[in-house]
Amino acid sequence: MQKTTSPKIVKALAVVSACFALAGCTARVANPDDPLESYNRAMFTFNEKVDKAAIEPVAKAYDKVTPLPLRTGVGNFFGNVGDVWIGGNNLLQGKFSDGLSDLLRFAINSTVGILGFFDVASELDLAKHDEDFGQTLGWWGVGEGAYFVVPFFGPRTVRDAAVLPIDLYGDDVWGIRDVPTRNSLTALRLVHARANLLGIDKTLDEGTLDKYAYARDFYLQQRRYRVFDGNPPLEEIDFNGARRQQDDADVVAETGAQ
Repeated sequence: MQKTTSPKIVKALAVVSACFALAGCTARVANPDDPLESYNRAMFTFNEKVDKAAIEPVAKAYDKVTPLPLRTGVGNFFGNVGDVWIGGNNLLQGKFSDGLSDLLRFAINSTVGILGFFDVASELDLAKHDEDFGQTLGWWGVGEGAYFVVPFFGPRTVRDAAVLPIDLYGDDVWGIRDVPTRNSLTALRLVHARANLLGIDKTLDEGTLDKYAYARDFYLQQRRYRVFDGNPPLEEIDFNGARRQQDDADVVAETGAQ
């Protein structure tokens, strides 16, 4: 006589299998780019708490009361201020055409564009670039180092965190000597940038199992994309084991050739 499996046993096995599957999905895999993960996770949590308590509420209010044309003008103004430092870094990287274009953008938008509130240069096909001193070092072959979360400033690499003071020194807003004006513009830029990210919060909270890991991996991928002007080496794209897999493949190939 053939025995049948009890429905209760089948249900219990299904629950156990689901638990093992979920554990496998949520288990942390060590990332070779993040040897400081314990510290970084703690600092990521700290920065999030500061954001939730002080920055996000102001950003939501700014987003609610500021008309879109004014917000666009504010973004253009700070983008124009940044073109000077961007142009300088392009020149340091030997990209003279882009550097001169950045400086020309600044000259046009600061005059015809009324202090940069209107992006006239883009209408003249002068492309907007994104450079900083960390990218300049990366362009000349300085390694990025480990992933590193800076208090208040957020995700960086060790290389970029080390030269952050230089980027701040080259920032025309931080360079304003009048303290009230400098602090007011810095606060406005911070709130404006945070308001532009409000829509991403819900996606991160609801669409990811590990918000920290998602933010880290996204940042590193985008950072490498910018350092190499959109053409990162293949091994730099998949940094969760691709390099190790390639090494294993090379070993297998060498063994087969012997």
